[in-house]
Amino acid sequence: MPIESLFPKLEPLLPRVSKPIQYVGGEQGAVVKPWDEAQVRWALMYPDAYEVGLPNQGVQILYEVLNERPGVLAERTYAVWPDLEALMREHEIGQFTVDSHRPVRAFDLMGVSFATELGYTNLLTALDLAGIPLDASQRDDSHPVVVAGGHAAFNPEPIAEFIDAAVLGDGEEIVLAITEVVREWKAEGQPGGRDELLLRLAAGGGVYVPRFYDVDYLPDGRIKQVVPNRPGVPDRVHKHTVMDLDNWPYPKNPLVPLAETVHERYSVEIFRGCTRGCRFCQAGMITRPVRERSIGTIGDMVATGVQRSGFEEVGLLSLSSADHSEIGEIAKGLADRYDGTNTSLSLPSTRVDAFNVTLANELSRNGRRSGLTFAPEGGTERMRRVINKMVDEDDLIQTVATAYGSGWRQVKLYFMCGLPTETDDDVLAIGELAKKVIAKGREVSGRRDIRCTVSIGGFVPKPHTPFQWAAQAPHETVDARLHALRDSIRADRSYGKAIGLRYHEGQPSMIEGLLSRGDRRVGRVIRAVWEAGGRFDGWGEHFSYQRWTEQCDAALAGEPVDLQWYTTRERERDEILPWDHLDAGLDRDWLWEDWQDAVDGVEVEDCRWTPCYDCGVCPQMGTEIQTGPTGATLLPLTVVR
Repeated sequence: MPIESLFPKLEPLLPRVSKPIQYVGGEQGAVVKPWDEAQVRWALMYPDAYEVGLPNQGVQILYEVLNERPGVLAERTYAVWPDLEALMREHEIGQFTVDSHRPVRAFDLMGVSFATELGYTNLLTALDLAGIPLDASQRDDSHPVVVAGGHAAFNPEPIAEFIDAAVLGDGEEIVLAITEVVREWKAEGQPGGRDELLLRLAAGGGVYVPRFYDVDYLPDGRIKQVVPNRPGVPDRVHKHTVMDLDNWPYPKNPLVPLAETVHERYSVEIFRGCTRGCRFCQAGMITRPVRERSIGTIGDMVATGVQRSGFEEVGLLSLSSADHSEIGEIAKGLADRYDGTNTSLSLPSTRVDAFNVTLANELSRNGRRSGLTFAPEGGTERMRRVINKMVDEDDLIQTVATAYGSGWRQVKLYFMCGLPTETDDDVLAIGELAKKVIAKGREVSGRRDIRCTVSIGGFVPKPHTPFQWAAQAPHETVDARLHALRDSIRADRSYGKAIGLRYHEGQPSMIEGLLSRGDRRVGRVIRAVWEAGGRFDGWGEHFSYQRWTEQCDAALAGEPVDLQWYTTRERERDEILPWDHLDAGLDRDWLWEDWQDAVDGVEVEDCRWTPCYDCGVCPQMGTEIQTGPTGATLLPLTVVR
């Protein structure tokens, strides 16, 4: 039976809202398949505004992977701004997809990709607008199965009551496996209803269904145990790792946005995973092992993507793109291919010790030399040892000296504040490092118009990292250190105006800390904040720390836990953590030992270039590091004119 489009009801409201074009759909690259020809239908959501969600690689890849399959249909939905939300409630219009404006409630599955925990309240808005009960236990066979994924789903416990299932790791293969389970269950006449479907999904150990696990607590608030409550449900759920990325060259048909978005480029993921071992970096830990795309596949993807999208910038993405074993050959081959055209290359993620100016010059051949970005993360050598960011100050100074001497005029440096063992002096040293960078730039270039932008984020301990046991720094401490750094930079007349300082206040990091390491009791807080008007918490103008603290106090009243318990408390080794039954492949003992090494300032090498140090991923997941060099080139070389 066809499902009617909500657009006739929606269209008259669009002149009354901001940026109405984001709700229209019809982008180049979009797919609308006949509803009646599909046996399984997915609504894929990125729980943020269109301008943030449309460029998201994860959603674009799954959208394409699913729509390539016969009998399967996938459409996209994004969080609507509060102005449209109010009108949708007034006119009784449900959450809709942008592709065909079909109601999300009509789909079989709703897949939600969380890049950050601060998108949780937006999920509740979408569920409520769609007419899907917030509490998963109240849903029946007529409601979509809500599946969470993305990096922020590696601890889905705070949203356990709102989702039906969660998937850890790469989505390309598991999303197809889930699709087949749903297809078979529907073809059999939906035996056993929703409960049977969820049991089938959970049985293989590849999909986490929270309702099939009971959590018991100790009197002091810590977790006593997490145990399955159904026969056939595994004790642990494992992450998914796609090997041989050359077999998954997506996106092939990139979506070209109608409205302005945060990234307007064709992005190619040149490798997945990172073994640099930065102890703060959840993404690096949970995406192991390193798996490189071949130079030939990268070249083919760029050629196809640029031709089909018309984008003038190509982003070569990964957690540390300059670490690709053939990055020099890739950059030169692409720069040669697009020399003299409007197509430029960018490398958004660069390490000092993997960077050289030859590479930078290739990347900027058709672009502007606007600036280079590096991430020392810590202001002192001691802090960089603690976080295992093995960037020597002399190397940093030498690298930027070469860049400034080659005609570059601006460098951006990323740091964090609130790291374990950090002192006031460690943060003040950030300013001193920036001054050294500018002084060296002036020296080698003979110019005074040298700029250095310092950008600082608040540190949040994350699950599945060595810092998962660490106490988070109170926001008052973080703010005091940042303000002292600001005053120190401003007071220096020689360098103050040459240093741009951008930083995030500490309060949002506290809430991110609550959500990232929380357990199921935090779900009450999320619901209370949402009911009190919480929306778009990742946006500074919408975030309210007072709303979060007030609702946290009220929702957890009578419990032995509170905001500080979840954030500024250091955990003991034997404490059961909310995500311990969810397996990212990392050996827990290895993580603990690395945490002790952090406190002692002991560094760990990258296993790509040294013997294995037993983090556990490769043997436990049945995977292996896949790196070159292959010695291949981007041939045949077709120069685009």
